Amino acid sequence: MITKLTVESFKTLEKVEVELGRVNVFVGANGSGKSNLLEAVGVLSAAADGKVDDKVLLQRGVRPGVPELYKSAFNEKLPQHIYFAAQNGESSYEVSLLNPLKATRPWRFKTELLTQGDNKITSRSPRMRDNPNTERGLAALTADELKESSPARRLIEQIQEFVIYSPTTPVLRGTDPESVPSQPVGLHGGRLPEAIHEFLHSRRNSVYAKHVSQEALSLIDWAKRYGSAPAMEVPLSPAAGASPRVIRFVDRYMREGRNVLSGYDASEGALYILFLAVLAAHKESPQFFAVDNADHGLNPRLAKTLFKMLCSWILDNPQTRQILVTTHNPQVLDGLPLRDGRVRLFTVARTDAGRSVVHRVEVNDKILAMADKGWTLSRLWVMGHLGGVPNV
Repeated sequence: MITKLTVESFKTLEKVEVELGRVNVFVGANGSGKSNLLEAVGVLSAAADGKVDDKVLLQRGVRPGVPELYKSAFNEKLPQHIYFAAQNGESSYEVSLLNPLKATRPWRFKTELLTQGDNKITSRSPRMRDNPNTERGLAALTADELKESSPARRLIEQIQEFVIYSPTTPVLRGTDPESVPSQPVGLHGGRLPEAIHEFLHSRRNSVYAKHVSQEALSLIDWAKRYGSAPAMEVPLSPAAGASPRVIRFVDRYMREGRNVLSGYDASEGALYILFLAVLAAHKESPQFFAVDNADHGLNPRLAKTLFKMLCSWILDNPQTRQILVTTHNPQVLDGLPLRDGRVRLFTVARTDAGRSVVHRVEVNDKILAMADKGWTLSRLWVMGHLGGVPNV
């Protein structure tokens, strides 16, 4: 598990350190820097995999941008490079990169350091006499030579898997194509019918998968059951996409023969519940991933319960999962079991000088005292007691 992230001179993040848990929720005003933090991890992921350019960043969910805008541009003089680092308690990976002024060129590696305990496994600096290709990272090659149980190798592999999911309703419904394919689902929600089929099939050998599938169904109160089926077996509007397999719901209230509907006709909230359940529980999901704007089409009360369940799905998974989430829905906060140190809430705000700052919200005596007076976390946030709210 990644225990600490450090980012310097990336967009609005002049210098940010974040100590992570297993479930990490970031709230803040629009433009405060939440997505910038996720994208910084996306750049770090590409570096750990050996190459940083527009193509590999897009594959991780990093929005294509004007190259010069990746670098912080505050008035004070800052280093030319952008710095990223991650730790897992036993090992650390650090890299400084020089981003290109033209999008067609890969980023260049200035320094790179992979350590395990007191041992230096990979090192690069501009002063090296035989400096290898600066457009290729060294840690990715070195990590492959380490034992599978090595903490340094586990760190690099976990960073390499990181992607940012940003689901959209048309892609979840199957009416728009997926622009960034991935496993088990695309970064915008493509391939969800196939992933649901695989996930439900895994219930035969997994009590955990069966439990998650039942809890997900309980959140879709109008559905008797859900699954996926060949498109020819489900009633579809002519406007729907023609993917071979589609999501299939059975409505508990409609009469037999008229109670089957596809993902095209279902509510977007139902699709999003299944999307998060698949990400949390599918055996092919990344070890480390993010969901940006994770309050997609959710009723406030549903958001609270869904995120309470999502925390348990992530924490109870026999396979270690770690997730970063951004949201604007206050009710999400009330579903977080913050007394469990593995679940962490962070507010993100910009200072008067424009720099993004990240603050962890911990359950302390003040919050407990206000809770005794009826103040929920959502109310505390909206009223400005936690920070991370717009100055409007």
